[in-house]
Amino acid sequence: MGLLLSGLLAEPGLAEKVALDPSQWGDEAGEKCVSCHAKASSGLAAQWRESAHHAAGVNCLDCHRAERSDPDAMVHEGQVIATIVSPKDCGRCHQKEYEEQQGSVHAEAFTLIEARLPALADHVGGPVMRAASCDQCHGSRVRVQGDGRLDPATWPNSGIGRINPDGSKGSCSACHGRHGFSKAQAREPDACVRCHSGPDSPDKEIFEASKHGMLYVAHRHQMNLEAPEWIAGRDYTAAPTCVTCHMGAAGKLPSTHDVGMRNVWSLNSPVSKRQFLVVFEDGAKLELPEDAEIPKRGAELTRLDGTVGRVKTVAPPERRRQAMSMVCLECHAKGFTEGFMNQFDAVVELFNAKFAHPARTIMDRLYAAELLTPTPFDEPIEFTYWELWHDEGARARHGASMMSPNHAWWEGMYVVGRNFYARFLPEARAIAGEHAAELVEAVISKVGAHQWLNDPQQTSAILGFAGEGGR
Repeated sequence: MGLLLSGLLAEPGLAEKVALDPSQWGDEAGEKCVSCHAKASSGLAAQWRESAHHAAGVNCLDCHRAERSDPDAMVHEGQVIATIVSPKDCGRCHQKEYEEQQGSVHAEAFTLIEARLPALADHVGGPVMRAASCDQCHGSRVRVQGDGRLDPATWPNSGIGRINPDGSKGSCSACHGRHGFSKAQAREPDACVRCHSGPDSPDKEIFEASKHGMLYVAHRHQMNLEAPEWIAGRDYTAAPTCVTCHMGAAGKLPSTHDVGMRNVWSLNSPVSKRQFLVVFEDGAKLELPEDAEIPKRGAELTRLDGTVGRVKTVAPPERRRQAMSMVCLECHAKGFTEGFMNQFDAVVELFNAKFAHPARTIMDRLYAAELLTPTPFDEPIEFTYWELWHDEGARARHGASMMSPNHAWWEGMYVVGRNFYARFLPEARAIAGEHAAELVEAVISKVGAHQWLNDPQQTSAILGFAGEGGR
């Protein structure tokens, strides 16, 4: 664990400066690309001319060049190139960032849903919906046609976990839009909202409703977004952005392209669990829930993609929390930070105990009794359950994590409770029929937070009740 911990606490600084070797970069043949594309794709050429790449003498061919043996290699105007510039290509210069990104939860975004969520898009919608929706954020598995051209069913795509023809995962241009590759753009909250918005990941809406979002809007001109270095508490103090908390340098905490490194909870799952972070010898990472068997250093473990890796170190949830708190401490006192974290944890634990565990137990019992078909999303209760944790449950948990009272309650836990009591339980009881007592009520009766259902004396003035005697 020591290696990982020392890395998290290393002195922050710039991404390593790229030393340009004239024999490798600034290929004269690349000038022909520019002269042609300045006419055929003038906007593209203009973006490149305004970029740090142009200032450093890096041109089109330096990034798009390929080996003839590459799966997606093609001959274009006498040059062997590839359409996709993958993270592996970027890693020729930006090695540190590439290694961090390849081991991140972003790089696994496609793998995480490949065998799980597409049932919604494929069946409830239609197969073409995956390319237009899920894959645009999570990434596609890009297929190559025989002549090196990319299959239009899988390309264009800049999903954060895209599986590239060279075997690398992800897309740097998901955040650093081509062909400008701006640091300032990636530091803006708007860089994240293309995917982190909407019912299941409402981070845009939550950030904008929070005190942090209010400060950012009011003081954006003080954010120093174009700065070469960008260390919270030193280079800017006006407000945080998504990058500040999840990736940015702060105090002695270095920046990272592993965007999930500092997260403790799984907030987009049916039941949230604290997560251990397993780091493998080759740099890959895997999150394991707190109730899983945690491997020891040197152990071999199967990863999400089916490959086996040797464990280098394991970071416990407490260490990950400490890393996130280091960012908070640049602007907040220790007691303030600890108090907020306790409030956040309490909301997640409430969701788990009162709604998540009972709902999942009831669904498991209905499936086991063969009262539900094994086909997903062919019965109303499956949509109710899905939305309970995936939509409103996510809003409540994310709202608490990012300080939006409205999303934590009215758009979050209140909707969870309303749909649990007014939709999920009635639907489950109707399905269970004469077995409702053992399949549904036996679950609810064990949870103290639901006992108000059996206490007619617990009245509420908000509904107009005045206690004994009625309205």
